[in-house]
Parts: sequence; structure tokens; C-alpha cells
Amino acid sequence: MLTHAFSGLLAGWSIIIAVGPQNAFILRQGLARKHVGLVVAICTLADIGLIAAGNLGVGALVTAAPWALEVLRWAGALYLLYFAFQSFRSAATASGLRAGGGSDSVRTVVLTTLTITFLNPAVYLDTVAMLGTLANQSAGHAWAFSLGAMLGSVTWFAALGYGARALAPLVSSPRAWRWIDIGIGIVVTLLALRLILGA
Repeated sequence: MLTHAFSGLLAGWSIIIAVGPQNAFILRQGLARKHVGLVVAICTLADIGLIAAGNLGVGALVTAAPWALEVLRWAGALYLLYFAFQSFRSAATASGLRAGGGSDSVRTVVLTTLTITFLNPAVYLDTVAMLGTLANQSAGHAWAFSLGAMLGSVTWFAALGYGARALAPLVSSPRAWRWIDIGIGIVVTLLALRLILGA
């Protein structure tokens, strides 16, 4: 059982530890020290639910409905372009942490976190379909595998959010925030283009 749980942990990390809009947003909020716990909690609970859904066989429904993934692909791409625009605008107008450092409003933070999580078609293909398939190939230990993958999400999101928060004093200048926003804007734009091109 522990072997399957460890396999799930490694599989979960291999999928989640990648440059993406969700990780970029967690990093940004962590560096800004704004609503870090809330963002980490939402991302973690969403991943746990998606991994459980994959274990229960929802992944088969995801792969059987390519039109739904297509809708998510375009909606996600449009949102990512908007998110990139916001990052570039912050970089251009930042006059300190107030302008450049993360989202302030709880409502904005919650909506942004939910949007970048559930409008990303990769979350359904990787977290639901792929981890669900791997879990169900674990010879009667599907839940052990899934619990390991869930632990991967818990540890990664907490490490990213609170690790970034600990590093916040190193990026307290407006100039540092401009470079952070530019970097995030470029990464998110490339992810949006990847979705649009279907790569």
C-alpha cells in the first residue's frame, strides 16, 4: 500500500510541479503576502476533488467529451491572455507593492483562483484523466495511489505559497515587482498561445 501511495505522490508532483497559471498566481500572492492561505487552500481542495473524481472514473467522461475540452481550451486561453495583460499593466504602472503586489480583494482572489484552476483544460486531462487512469491501474490500491497524489498537491501548494511568502522581503522594491510581473506575463502569454495552437 505504501509503495502505491509513494507512486501516487511522485506522479502528483510530476504533474503539479510545472510552470502554469495556477503556480504563477500562487507565487505572486505568496511574494505579495496577500491571502496566501486562502489561495493555497482553494488550489489544494480543488486538486483533491479532481484527483478523487479521476479515481471514481470521471476521467473516462472527460476523454469522451472532446467538445467540452475544446470550450475550456478557448475560455482558458482568453482568460490567460487577460491575466497576462493584467500582469503587464501592473509592471507598467507599479509604483510600489500597492500597485504591483498581488490581488487585494478576497472576492478577486477567490474568483481568479477558481478560474485559473477550472478553466485550464490540462487539469482535466492530467489531474482527472491521467491520475485517475494510473490510480485504477494500481492493482486494488487505487485509493492509496490517489491519496499519495493528493499529498503531492498539499505539499507542493503549501511549499510554493509559504515559501514565496518567506522570500517576500527579497522582492520588496517596485523594480523587483516589475520584473516579476513581466516574467509572469510572458509565461502566461506563452501558455495561452499553447492552448490556442493546441500544442
